[in-house]
Amino acid sequence: MTRKNISSAQLIQILQSWGGGNISTEKLQLWMLDNFEPEEFDIGKGESGCVSEAMHIVMNEYELADQNKCQSEQFQLAIDFINCDEDSFVRLKTNFLRNGFTD
Repeated sequence: MTRKNISSAQLIQILQSWGGGNISTEKLQLWMLDNFEPEEFDIGKGESGCVSEAMHIVMNEYELADQNKCQSEQFQLAIDFINCDEDSFVRLKTNFLRNGFTD
């Protein structure tokens, strides 16, 4: 069985659609639920280790978060984190987790 690969470009595209108001938070979360199954999908295959890890974190957070706590106006924080390098990983992860959701 061939596993589907979710690339950083695909994840960024869905985040941009959400941030641009083209899809609802519910549809974003459904996409995450449908595509974040590590046993069925390769998440970030071929990406650097830090990008792949960032993708896992972003998808997991949006998959599990209460829809009312997801801030679409902060979508760029997730994209910045996905585009991280080793030097910026911790800073961008912290920024995404602290500011991408309401408490």
